[in-house]
Amino acid sequence: MEDEIFVPRTDLSRLNHAVEQIKATISKIVVGQQQTIDLLIAGILADGHLLIEGVPGVAKTLTAKLIARAIDARYSRIQFTPDLMPSDVIGTSVFNPKTTAFEFKQGPVFGNIVLIDEVNRAPAKTQSALFEVMEERQVTVDGHRYQMDEPFIILATQNPVEQEGTYRLPEAQLDRFLFKIEVKYPTLEDEIAILTQQHQHKTTEQLTEIQPVLSAQDIVAIRKQVRELFVEPKLLEFVAKIVFETRQSKSLYLGGSPRASLAIINGAKALAAMKGRDFVTPEDIIWIAPAVLRHRIMLTPDKEMEGVTPDEVVSQIIQKIEIPR
Repeated sequence: MEDEIFVPRTDLSRLNHAVEQIKATISKIVVGQQQTIDLLIAGILADGHLLIEGVPGVAKTLTAKLIARAIDARYSRIQFTPDLMPSDVIGTSVFNPKTTAFEFKQGPVFGNIVLIDEVNRAPAKTQSALFEVMEERQVTVDGHRYQMDEPFIILATQNPVEQEGTYRLPEAQLDRFLFKIEVKYPTLEDEIAILTQQHQHKTTEQLTEIQPVLSAQDIVAIRKQVRELFVEPKLLEFVAKIVFETRQSKSLYLGGSPRASLAIINGAKALAAMKGRDFVTPEDIIWIAPAVLRHRIMLTPDKEMEGVTPDEVVSQIIQKIEIPR
């Protein structure tokens, strides 16, 4: 039994080295945003799709592109607009006069890392094209199923829903994202560093120098390690209580689903692996819970009017539950 615990520790040190390399690569270009970067890496290790929200100009797309560049895999980008059609995303059947048959032409969603920029600028009809592929990793067109290659990750950016020309994502689609990552404005010190870096023309040069740190096969192997990390039964119970309480809270109109419980566990495992541990701690769960729940719960109208945030409600729920030791 000791050997079974020891082997992953040795392997996780190599994983840790790759994570540090990715962080070092991104930090050369993106100033600050450490929590955003940690959540992006954890989401990829946990085999989840990621929603990145922030006002225009806070490097959402740039950070997602850098993560994609650090992984040697097939990358594609889709710019969502109000006139985009589902076939523009998943592909369509085209008539081939030579064979007198229809042939399926894959859309840009067929990739390993797919960046969807401004996902909430497309209407519901186009957003619905992502439902099947995000959950089942496949696309069905004209009765034929087309399987996605592993790894398959969607990194979607969106502007806050109050922004002009945006559509609120349906709850069923939001629930398919592992994390919702909120990108804040930089601090004064970080903004000065950004201006200095741009003034010295460093960013463009550094972008061309980025080399992949991990291959697609590495990601698949690392995810297998992450899934096998140890979680004590009392921590599973702790996660179940957190999500259950979101359904009982008087501050919430909609609580988390069982998919939220699974997402917290998977995210906590990835976070533990990033820290070089082969076991999950309560601190991992507490740190990851807001990113998992903030887009899955809905505040009651009176709490929204009071200016309460989903993160505050999650924090209050966790404080009421005894933390297992």
